[in-house]
Amino acid sequence: MNDETTVVDASAPELLLDQHVKYIQELDTKKNDLEYWLTEHLRVNGLYWGATALHILGHSDALDQEQIVEYLVKCQHDNGGFGGHIDHDPHILSTLSAVQILITYDRLDAIQVDKVVDYIASLQNEDGSFSGDSWGETDTRFIFCAINCLSLLKRLDDKRLDLQKTIDYVVRCRNFDGGFGSSPGGESHAAQVYVCVGTLTILGAMHHVDADQLGWWLSERQLKNGGLNGRPEKLEDVCYSWWVLSSLSMLKRTHWIDAPKLIRFILEAQDTETGGIADRPGNMPDVFHTVFGIAGLSLLGYPGLVAVDPVYCMPRHVIQRIGLTEKH
Repeated sequence: MNDETTVVDASAPELLLDQHVKYIQELDTKKNDLEYWLTEHLRVNGLYWGATALHILGHSDALDQEQIVEYLVKCQHDNGGFGGHIDHDPHILSTLSAVQILITYDRLDAIQVDKVVDYIASLQNEDGSFSGDSWGETDTRFIFCAINCLSLLKRLDDKRLDLQKTIDYVVRCRNFDGGFGSSPGGESHAAQVYVCVGTLTILGAMHHVDADQLGWWLSERQLKNGGLNGRPEKLEDVCYSWWVLSSLSMLKRTHWIDAPKLIRFILEAQDTETGGIADRPGNMPDVFHTVFGIAGLSLLGYPGLVAVDPVYCMPRHVIQRIGLTEKH
């Protein structure tokens, strides 16, 4: 959808681009805040969120790229995985974020790619699912992280992998309403829909999805105020501007929601004083909701934003640069 520009309601707030750039730049300076230390385990993920938001805003040079690369190198373990921060245990979530940042900056040369592949391959289970780390927790999020990462590294052909079992496992997570859960029998949830549809898209298995049924379920996530929720009877939240829209984009059903109303909802969740975007209007901003609000605006064709790829949640020009074919 982001190949076209959406008509924006003239009465909607403007995107506070400069303030959002400044907000992200200052995130690592708030070391006197308790929240800074409580979120240490999310530092690598936070870098991905911030860097991606800046790229979509057209300010890819707003952070010191060399400093970031040096930091990420220190987060890689001998087994190839990346921890959420220096000296934190490796996990598939932070491993994907690290790889996404390094590919966006065109700096894969700084890390040991073969070891990353070894680490991910070691996490596949007999049933085709993937664990998040050596402790064995499974979730469809971890499947997507593994497949996404291997796809970006162009290593899906690794002989240690059984991709058909992965496809079969994801299909088992599909529910009667067309949605997907975190595991077989789990409740349908928009974020799980994104990771499952993304996995099937990358693996060329979207024939297992009923696009109309799932598109209907996703479009029903829009509430009267324009915001989207993750499942029925829940509050709207800016982050679902990504989870829902990206899935609808892969299904070619983005026109099934009211784009101008969603744009207004996202823009009203901006903090006009500090910059950043909150989960909903009136709440405190954070970098997580900032990136997914901005990515959602990009998918909606908001003027002036860099196009984002709905599968990988990275700038589309980066995906094109590394030679991945269009999968959506």
